[in-house]
Amino acid sequence: VLGTGELALILRPADLVRAVRDAVPALEAKANEQSRPSVVLVVDDSITTRTMEKNLLEAAGYHVQVAADGLEAWSALKSERFDLVVSDVDMPRLNGFELTARIRADAKLAALPVVLVTALESREDKERGIEVGANAYVIKSGFDHTKLLEIIRRLG
Repeated sequence: VLGTGELALILRPADLVRAVRDAVPALEAKANEQSRPSVVLVVDDSITTRTMEKNLLEAAGYHVQVAADGLEAWSALKSERFDLVVSDVDMPRLNGFELTARIRADAKLAALPVVLVTALESREDKERGIEVGANAYVIKSGFDHTKLLEIIRRLG
C-alpha cells in the first residue's frame, strides 16, 4: 500500500518468466491443433451438388476431397485420413446407406462422422439412415448451407 492509500502491483520477474515458460508449450500445442483444418470427403454423383458442397466447405475453412460415388469414396477412405464424410444416398455402384454401413463396420473408421445429404424425404429413408449409423440426415429440398455447416462444426 502506497502512502496515498493506493495499491501498488509488485511483479517478480522470475515468476513472470516461469509462468511464460510453462504456458508456451501448451499454447503452441493448442495453436497447432487449431491450425489444422478438418478434412472432409464429399460424395455425390451430381457434379453440381458435389461442386456446390465443396465450395461451401472450402469457404468455411475445410480441406475437401470429392468422390463421384460410394465405391470411389470407400477407396479414398481406405487409403487416406478424413475427419468427416458428407454423402448423398442415391448413387450408382455403392449408395450412401451402404457406404455408411461399411464405415460403421470397419474398426478403423467406425467413429468417423457421416452426414447424409439427400433428396430422399420419406420416414423410412430417414429411419434407414439412422439404422446404418449416419450422424445426421439432411434433406436437399430444405437445404440450408448454414444448417449443414453447423452440423459439420458440431460433429467435427
